[in-house]
Amino acid sequence: MSAPGVVRALSPDPHLRLPARERVKVNEIFYSLQGESTWAGLPCVLVRLTGCQMRCRWCDSEYAFYDGSWMTLDEVLENVAGHGCPLVEVTGGEPLLQPGSGPLMECLCDAGYRVLLETGGGVDISSVDPRVHRIVDVKCPGSGEVAANRWENLAVLTSLDEVKFVLSGREDYEWAREEVRRRGLSSICAVHFSPVHGELAAVDLAAWALEDRLQVRVQLQLHKLLWGSETRGV
Repeated sequence: MSAPGVVRALSPDPHLRLPARERVKVNEIFYSLQGESTWAGLPCVLVRLTGCQMRCRWCDSEYAFYDGSWMTLDEVLENVAGHGCPLVEVTGGEPLLQPGSGPLMECLCDAGYRVLLETGGGVDISSVDPRVHRIVDVKCPGSGEVAANRWENLAVLTSLDEVKFVLSGREDYEWAREEVRRRGLSSICAVHFSPVHGELAAVDLAAWALEDRLQVRVQLQLHKLLWGSETRGV
């Protein structure tokens, strides 16, 4: 027992002794239905990594900015394997901020999983394993982070990838519509238009997209419809 007034030093996390590419800081790992993308509705294991450089006004995962525990890649794979599900998404926060996220996705692919990446679109995606389905956000003006978009990412998209615009109102919709048209995004990969939950009525978004004959998918966040907007781990 420590003497009175003596503070015992905490043992350093042994994971921090590993090279950055051999570990990741994980906020949560859980089994649920995929809530977004063309994979929506399918059982999926979601690996949420800690940290994000953006502060989108409508962010629904602020709890992932800082909270998390370090894990080795093997520890993550063991946890994922315990759920017995072939579909895995690496998300955040912004997972690509962590050097270990790339090797983690490679390991998941090597293990035979179908791997999705959900990225905020502000970090280079070109080095991501080509077997991974990259789901790239494009930040609209209403998010407060439009200046953080890395436009070069759109030049490396393939038919395996997907693009998502989250819209808070008519201004965001018109901005996104013009970006889709100008860049020919619908001819490259799946494009999703999603309303900010509780802020833009989905029926209005659907009407606008139909009126403009946009080749985009109007998408709602399935997990919020099923379990509510405040429920974690779903």
